Parts: sequence; C-alpha cells; structure tokens
Amino acid sequence: MGARKRIKANAMKEARKNIAFAKLNNCPTSPRKMRLIADLVRGMDVDKALVQLKLNPKEASGRMEKLLLSALANWEVKNEGKRMDESNLYISEVKVDSGRMMKRIQAAPQGRAHRIRKRSNHVTLVVDSRNTDNN
Repeated sequence: MGARKRIKANAMKEARKNIAFAKLNNCPTSPRKMRLIADLVRGMDVDKALVQLKLNPKEASGRMEKLLLSALANWEVKNEGKRMDESNLYISEVKVDSGRMMKRIQAAPQGRAHRIRKRSNHVTLVVDSRNTDNN
C-alpha cells in the first residue's frame, strides 16, 4: 500500500471511530421495498423515526426499527458519559445496497420454466448528533 493510500485509509478509520452506525447484511427483502422505508426516515430525529417505523405496516419497517435500535446501542457504547435526550440524535445517513440474489426456477406451462430472482439487500444506518460540539 502506498503512503498516500495509507494516510487516507487511516484518516477514514479515525473519522469512523466518532460516528455510530449499524449494518444489516443479506436482509431477505428487495432493495426497492427497503428504500421506501429508508427514504421515509432519512434525516429524521431518532424519536420520531422510531415511532414512524413502529406504526408503519410494511415488513421492512420492522427490520429497520431493529437496526435503528442497534445503532442507538452502538452510540451509547461510544459516548458513555452523554445522554441520548440531550444529544439531539438524528439519522444522518441510510444506505441500501443490493445483496446477493438467489435464483430459483418456477414451473411454467408447456414444459417451460421461468427464472425467479429472490433479492436481498444490505442496509447501513448512521446515527449522529445535531450538536456540533463533540467534546
């Protein structure tokens, strides 16, 4: 690894230490359905997002709620002395990428077969504080 690349990698590693995030890999929901939920809560305060996810009837909202609770637990571990109420937490970033795709075959008329693609996704959720002073 070259010096420039190593310096940039170390800088990214240091920046990542200050933020709290949670990842959900190979979630068996299509990325399109999960993005609907991600767009719903992106940029929202954590309290409002939890209520929104709990009341949403979609299946993906249950998985996103669990992921948000995990990100909040990670934030508590990183910031031991701070309280969540005073920190004014919000969802700063939600990324939904497509995961692996299982390919299945479904019987069709006249001896044919159709390909069924069962999609999955990877979700990354980042929680940050609206207060800019990180002491």
